[in-house]
Amino acid sequence: MSISKRDFLQVLGAASAAGMSLGRWADADAATASKGLYEAPRFGSVSFLHMTDCHAQLMPVRFREPSVNLGIGSMQGQLPHLVGEALLQRAGIRPGTELAHAYTSLDFEQAARRYGRVGGFAHLATLVKQLKASRPGALLLDGGDTWQGSATSLWTNAQDMVDACKLLGVDVMTGHWEFTYGMERVKQIVDNDFKGKVNFVAQNVKTADFGDPVFEPYVIREINGVPCAIIGQAFPYTPIANPRYMVADWSFGIQDENLQKMVDEARGKGAQVVVVLSHNGMDVDLKMASRVRGIDAIFGGHTHDGVPVAIPVANAGGKTLVTNAGSNGKFLGVMDFEVKGGKVADFRYRLLPVFANQLPADPAMEALITKVRAPYEAKLAERLAVTDGLLYRRGNFNGSWDQLICDALMDVQGADIAFSPGFRWGTTLLPGDVITRELMMDQLAITYPYATLSEMSGETIKTVLEDVCDNLFNPDPYYQQGGDMVRVGGLTYTCTPGEAMGRRISDMRLKGKPIEAGKSYKVAGWAPVAEAARTAPGAKPVWDVVETWLKSQGGRVKPRALNTPKLVGVAGNPGMLA
Repeated sequence: MSISKRDFLQVLGAASAAGMSLGRWADADAATASKGLYEAPRFGSVSFLHMTDCHAQLMPVRFREPSVNLGIGSMQGQLPHLVGEALLQRAGIRPGTELAHAYTSLDFEQAARRYGRVGGFAHLATLVKQLKASRPGALLLDGGDTWQGSATSLWTNAQDMVDACKLLGVDVMTGHWEFTYGMERVKQIVDNDFKGKVNFVAQNVKTADFGDPVFEPYVIREINGVPCAIIGQAFPYTPIANPRYMVADWSFGIQDENLQKMVDEARGKGAQVVVVLSHNGMDVDLKMASRVRGIDAIFGGHTHDGVPVAIPVANAGGKTLVTNAGSNGKFLGVMDFEVKGGKVADFRYRLLPVFANQLPADPAMEALITKVRAPYEAKLAERLAVTDGLLYRRGNFNGSWDQLICDALMDVQGADIAFSPGFRWGTTLLPGDVITRELMMDQLAITYPYATLSEMSGETIKTVLEDVCDNLFNPDPYYQQGGDMVRVGGLTYTCTPGEAMGRRISDMRLKGKPIEAGKSYKVAGWAPVAEAARTAPGAKPVWDVVETWLKSQGGRVKPRALNTPKLVGVAGNPGMLA
């Protein structure tokens, strides 16, 4: 696509002018304020709505954005690796506004109490209907990580989310955590529930034996007479980040060359607009955009980055816009294209936060949610404890929810050290909130939940930390294969993110004493990717361990002291709050 000087203005935040105009409505009541926040005049003839990484959150939630999202090397100081005021300045958003709260962790507790909860499918449905009414023919794209992340999605084998997405009006979808329900269940949903309603697309998922496509690689839909291709890009590292046995017959990968073939094929069939619905993660999308020509926009997910602007990336064919629409149902991306002469001539992009108190609940969606939750309400609502501190998850190195999980693993299982995966999903609780079973399960609801306890040498511990750290900070985005850094309990260490593989982790200590390479340590963990863990003697789900710990705290959980590494070489990095 060929874009004008809007490229520069977009990155500076011209397209997020809604953030500046909100000042008129900052002190208004909810109904009046919503007019300012959700005024989104139609532009052009082709529109896409984009949601991603809702992690099965049907109800409104709280979700704290990261205070640490480091960019290293060429990624330092670039989106999405900006947090707090640095992000607001880049996007042209005034501090202290609703949008500042939506996109950053600044003054989170105070702002969360003022502006209320975010997301919730009943409120999201209202916004989707409003935007589709103002943009006839607009398509709703779902970037995946939709069927996993809540108790009800786990207990219904994803059926609650499948039904909700059909009612929401999702048109096209790709996946990642969906695959952890297993190949048979995924195909059952795609071939039956979604048939004739939702296109599940993934150009990079093929059979492991003959390399045949498992899903449609793309779909061409006509929007107001304009043929538009939506190509799917599922999470390329699913068999590495998640259990391989769950997708044993399928192969994944980035597959740039095949993506280029799909773009060319779709163009050859008459597509005037070509977009990629991706679950790569934003850094991977930015690199992919520079290597594959002919893509107008990449609608990205996986890394949960709520980026308020579309980033233009130059390539051999022109420019590609890269976006990422956050997580937990908190945002809805709106991309409007003006198409002239058979190609995209201009665009407008907005990332709209979904504030539950400013969008009335859609009655039909609210009724569905009530119905699917009804059999589980008593179980979901059971009180386990009250938190005295803020509980959150998102951040490169640790979160207070992660710390709680590590503390529970060590205390209940008698371990010296605990590892908890660097999952980015999981909702946030304010001080004084009741920890119900539902809110606990928001942090733990996966299909391979087994708690582990093993002997591990100091050398192996360092290898684990180095491997995960390289997944996060490798200077080549195509080698960034996981989530955030593994969360660590008991063990302290120093991390130098800018160092080379094998040299980032140093000064590992347990109770002040250096970790010895040849010594064995008792390490607790959970979410093992090995199939043998399912049948290991005494295997129990991690939620049993955490619930036992919560119930032993005398009704209240004290604020968690975060065990974060000493960081070297990142002073002044705008991906970290001072």
